[in-house]
Amino acid sequence: MTRNRMALILSTAGLAGVLALAGCGATAPSATASLGADVADEAAALQQVGFDTGLADTPSASPSSSAGLGTPELRRKAIRKYLRKNTLHGEVAVQTANGVKTIVVQRGSVTAVGSGSVTVRSTDGFSLTWTLADKLTVVQARQKVTASALKTGEQIGVAGVKDGSATDARLIALK
Repeated sequence: MTRNRMALILSTAGLAGVLALAGCGATAPSATASLGADVADEAAALQQVGFDTGLADTPSASPSSSAGLGTPELRRKAIRKYLRKNTLHGEVAVQTANGVKTIVVQRGSVTAVGSGSVTVRSTDGFSLTWTLADKLTVVQARQKVTASALKTGEQIGVAGVKDGSATDARLIALK
């Protein structure tokens, strides 16, 4: 197995675990309350791949000073750090109170912006055209901005839901 394929498998598996935790209520109530339930899952997904939207809290217990480097908590933190820096794109199915939802995330540069869509290309060549959802949230420097801030060449993180063959962008974070 090539190193790239292994990294993709590890990234996808880690993202699936992180998103599963987010879908099981690991998102803090304050994040859900400030967003409604609209983009809380997407905010958690983008946060796990390195885009701080300011919309999801990051609860993390600090390890005690006597904890060894091999503790499960420190290994999880190292995996999360790796995923934040290296995840390019992925999707995972999450069980929610309203049924199964497929959450998609992507990191890359904007190659095209249309009136109701944006195309993003990741560094590995993967490209996806996202439909801009009705309840789209766009953030830059932890502040909400309008979708007009999306420009060709801009580095972004995008998260949304997959519905059939359409992928609806619900949260976009600009670098």
